[in-house]
This record gives sequence, C-alpha cells and structure tokens, in this order.
Amino acid sequence: MQNPNTLWIKNPLATLNLACAGGVVVSGNQIVELVPEGQQPTTRVDEIFDASQHVMLPGLINAHHHFYQTLTRAHPVALNKELFSWLTSLYPVWAKLQPEMVEVSTQIALAELLLSGCTTANDHHYLFPQGLEQAIDIQVEQSRKLGVRVHLTRGSMSLGKDQGGLPPQSTVQTEDTILTDSERLISRYHDHADGAMVRVALAPCSPFSVSGELMKASAELADKHNVQLHTHLAETHDETEFCQRMFGMRPVDYLESVGWLNNRTWLAHGIHFNEEEIARLGKAGVGIAHCPSSNMLLASGMCPTLELEAAGCAVGIGVDGSASNDGSNMILEVRQALLLQRLRYGAKRITHQKVMDWATRGSAACLGRDDIGEIAVGKQADLALFRLHDIQFAGAGDPLAALVLCGAQRADRVMVAGRWRVIDGTIEGLDIEALKARQRALSAQLR
Repeated sequence: MQNPNTLWIKNPLATLNLACAGGVVVSGNQIVELVPEGQQPTTRVDEIFDASQHVMLPGLINAHHHFYQTLTRAHPVALNKELFSWLTSLYPVWAKLQPEMVEVSTQIALAELLLSGCTTANDHHYLFPQGLEQAIDIQVEQSRKLGVRVHLTRGSMSLGKDQGGLPPQSTVQTEDTILTDSERLISRYHDHADGAMVRVALAPCSPFSVSGELMKASAELADKHNVQLHTHLAETHDETEFCQRMFGMRPVDYLESVGWLNNRTWLAHGIHFNEEEIARLGKAGVGIAHCPSSNMLLASGMCPTLELEAAGCAVGIGVDGSASNDGSNMILEVRQALLLQRLRYGAKRITHQKVMDWATRGSAACLGRDDIGEIAVGKQADLALFRLHDIQFAGAGDPLAALVLCGAQRADRVMVAGRWRVIDGTIEGLDIEALKARQRALSAQLR
C-alpha cells in the first residue's frame, strides 16, 4: 500500500522526540515536519493518521543477524552448548543449506523483524557451500519483496579444519572466489545514496574461520569501494586463546594488524576487551553490535557498552542468529539489553531511553548511516508504532517505558521509506501462514 503524497501521523501517545509530540508529517520517503504538541502542521497534508493510541519510535535497526539460522532454532544437536562446541555441532547441518532454504529463511527473518518494529536489518551470511553461490542475490530479492531496508554482508570462510580453523572444508571457499564475488555484489547492489534500501558490506566471518590475508584483502576492497566492514570479534575467551595460539596476538591487535581498526568497521559482540583495547577501538571509531540474548544463551559474557561509548564507539543492538537467540524480535531484544546491562551498570545508568537509542541511532551509526535512526526533519520516514492494548500493559503508567519494561512484542504499524509495511499487526501482501508452513517443511530436512 503506497502512502498518499503527504501524511500527518497525528498526536502520538508518546514518542522519543518531544519536539514531535503533535506528530510528524511524511512526504514521499522522508519526514518533512515535526509538529509540536497542540499545534497543526504548516505543511499541507493529504491524509491524517490518528496515532493517539500509539507509542511512536524511529524504526528499530538490527545491527547483526544470521537470517538462515531461523531454520535451526532450538536444534537438538546444539542445545546447552557454548560457542565453539555449538558452532562445530551446527556447521555440518548448515552445510546442507539449499537456495530455497535461503529464500524462505530470509522471508521469515525479515517478517519477524518487521512485526517487531524493525525497519532496517543487517544480515551476516557467510555460508556458501556448492550450489549456494547466489545466496546474497536471493536475499536482495526477498528484501525488495517485503520492502525492508537491508545491509547485506558478503560473509566468508576460508580457513577450514584442514587449515586449523573450525568450519568443515565443504563450507569454505577460496579467497579468489570470495573477493571476486564480493566485488560483483558491491557493483550490482550497493547503493551509496541517502535513503538506500540495499547496501553491501564485506564480512569475513571470524578470526577462527578466515586467514589474515583475506582480512587484509577485504579491508583493501572495502576502502576501494567505500563500503563497511563487519566481523565477529571478542565474543568468548576461547576466541582470544585461538588468536593468541594462531596469530600470536589478542583479537584487537589482530584486527589492527590486518587493517581493520578504523571507522569503516563494526563488530558483533565485542565482549572481552581490556581497558587499553577499548580506548583504541573508540579512538578508531569502531562500532559494536551488542547481542544480549545470544550472549546470555551461549554464556559468552557481557559487552562493556558504557565504556565503549565513553571511548568513542557507536553501540547498536543486534538480535544475532535465530539459533543463538532463538528469535528475531527487535523490541524484545531492546528489553534484553536493558535487563542484562543493568546487571553490569545499575538501573540509573541503563534507562529505557538509553537502550532505545542503541537500537536506533546507535545501530544506524554502526552501519555508517546518518539518514535513519531518528525522528527528525530530513530523515527517512522509518517509523514503528505500538499499541498498549495487550494484557501485559494493563496498569502501565509511562507509555514509553512500558514498551520495554512490560515486554512489547509486536508493532501495530510499521512504515519503511514512507510506506506502511505493517498495518494492524499484519504485513501487507504476505501470506504468513503459507510462509510458516514452507519454513517448517524445509527445517525438517536439516534435522
């Protein structure tokens, strides 16, 4: 459903930006006016949407995910394990991925994210077994069908078991193949313009699955084409020990040695840094995608978010893969971030506004974007509207705080680039029941 030319989303129940207590005016794909409380727009409007029963947020931005893992939620071989044993259990399962599985799992992940108020999603796809060489092309097609803004990373694994890495040989590719395809995808799909619906980043999977040579070559290619870099780093103590054994240095030293310590880079997890490493990361402007549910499920640890922010790092939020979460719900992930980080820093320092800021402006900064993540004039019209009608909100006082504290799960309306993609809790144009049935059938083939 295409919006009318100019729409006033009027008088929201609550919003993060008090300057638009009277609502926002959307024209095309942008926010063109913030309406103060009790006032009328100065812009001529064609239609009004009464938002008086809705809490209005900037569209949530997922800074780290693995869409294909929606196929292997709660997989029996991976239960009750920490990262390295969890990975080695699942790599042989994921090696069986087929193109239809990527298609359907991408739809499922994006649909689940959309319904939770997410308007922009990063995906870190790094598995390209034989027959799956077009995985990113498939993801682009599905994101366009659903109308979701995406940052798709051309992930990679080149260091198999034979070379001392963790992945099985059937899941790794040669470095020439990886770099050639990376360049193809950037050329074909990456949009540098404001309002871009598709961007491509380069994302060697982790220090224990790629060579230092591939890390360096990826950094050079990213610099050549002005795209972002992404990888997992400092997620577990096992990873630190691997880096010291394999490369003779800690993960951040390794990152610097391969040319990644710069503001083009954002990292998933970022848990096990010392004070000196945090200072270096901040000075370089490296972003960190905090993944609270995954970190708890795999018992990895707690990201030092406030120290990283104070040092100069952008901090965003990612749901991470649906096999280490095991969901793709961004508004619930915001709540998880609040609860986990309060254990580290206390209630006064970790507020509902703080974690919402991580999931919007912070994630946008990780992705290298300044056109999304805020309700402001000139920004993209990416908005998530939540009603507080479910039973868990009965008796709630502050509407904005209630979204996080009472456990909001599903948005009522979601707008991406000025288009309503979710209306009355339903994704426009998607047969969700048929999609779920296809996913269940495909998932059964991986058991």
